[in-house]
Amino acid sequence: MLPFQINSDFPVLGQRMYSLAERLFPICRSITGNGLRETLRIVQQEIPLTLHEVPTGTPAFDWVVPREWNIRDAYIKNSRGEKIVDFQQNNLHVLNYSTPINTRMSLEELRPHLFTLPDMPDWIPHRTSYFNNNWGFCTTHRQLEALPDDDYEVVIDSSLELGSLTYGELTIPGESEEQILLFAHCCHPSLANDNLSGIAVVVELAKIIRASSPRFTYRCVFSPAAIGCITWLSQNQSELSKVKLGMVAALLGDPGQLSYKKTQAGNALIDRASLHILRHRNLPFRTLEFSPFGYDERQFASPGINLPVGRLTRTPNGAYPEYHTSADNMSLITPNAMADSLATYCAIFALIENNHVYKSNFPYCEPQLGKRGLYRTTGGHGTPEQRQMAILWVLNQANGEHDLLDIAERADLQFEIIASVAAELAAAEVIRKV
Repeated sequence: MLPFQINSDFPVLGQRMYSLAERLFPICRSITGNGLRETLRIVQQEIPLTLHEVPTGTPAFDWVVPREWNIRDAYIKNSRGEKIVDFQQNNLHVLNYSTPINTRMSLEELRPHLFTLPDMPDWIPHRTSYFNNNWGFCTTHRQLEALPDDDYEVVIDSSLELGSLTYGELTIPGESEEQILLFAHCCHPSLANDNLSGIAVVVELAKIIRASSPRFTYRCVFSPAAIGCITWLSQNQSELSKVKLGMVAALLGDPGQLSYKKTQAGNALIDRASLHILRHRNLPFRTLEFSPFGYDERQFASPGINLPVGRLTRTPNGAYPEYHTSADNMSLITPNAMADSLATYCAIFALIENNHVYKSNFPYCEPQLGKRGLYRTTGGHGTPEQRQMAILWVLNQANGEHDLLDIAERADLQFEIIASVAAELAAAEVIRKV
């Protein structure tokens, strides 16, 4: 049996991932604070995550871990004492990382602190002010337009104090110390696709890997975006040389087609493996060239880090109207989409696990295969013609230089067919791993 064999009921896992996202959805997360900790502790109930606390003021390359932000309540009341904006109803109503305030003011004074989406008047935007002291509320544009001149009570019961930044990680040992990195950001408040779908997929992927016998060591990191990733990298510099490749997981629950964003090099193993799997699914998908904008793939691609980390999402960030709004809720994501995302991740890493380089033990012309029983037709290899062509391609390319993915791409055959016949040829001692 090939290592990292996947025998999962993905529809069942899809529902399980959806349920985890649903459980996490109400929590008000940020780049620090108790909402982030609560999220990671719930993940800890699913997989044995180790939590790390990095104190405020800790240098992280050119950055410093910020003060910890926590919020208890926030609202705007009109002169009749009615709450017209209420954090308890939707945590997107508060500008994330708002400084505390408790005062009264006119609409004219309040208006510069209200954020809306004029083009989507019934949705609440998600806005942040992490590194600039500010306060504010996010509302629907329709609500803003309906506000009368009045005397408003404005309360944000929050704190910005010395504390720490929290991240969680799980290391799954493999036969090799070479590491594959899986990174999910976990700092957004109630946004289902952007944040929670990625967390849920990495949790289930970690469970599948832990139940197998992986060739590589897997490192699953759940961290706030940007500053969290930068902090993790600065705290783990001595380990980075072990990272062979990685993937940033996000936006994996919407019904759109899958999208793969290439590494900076564009031809790393993670690029080749991901695009091979996507092509052979026979479903539409997007290929995105690298850009130093997006999620934390840009941190991994910085000059001093330079790790080959790709990003597999469904609809990319900013490319669906619900992105960073209250419409990115549990109705936007589906168990089926999350199951499909998980199955694709599994297929990509199964390919990488089984991608070996072989050398022929009979390099002078073709070896006689008939006497070794290698021309039989067996199930699971496609058509007999595909299997025969796969054997011939593997024998021809087994010079100790080409990996199996090279061969599959050149032969225009699915990787699993090439890997399967290579295992047969190795068992018959016609070729050997190098």
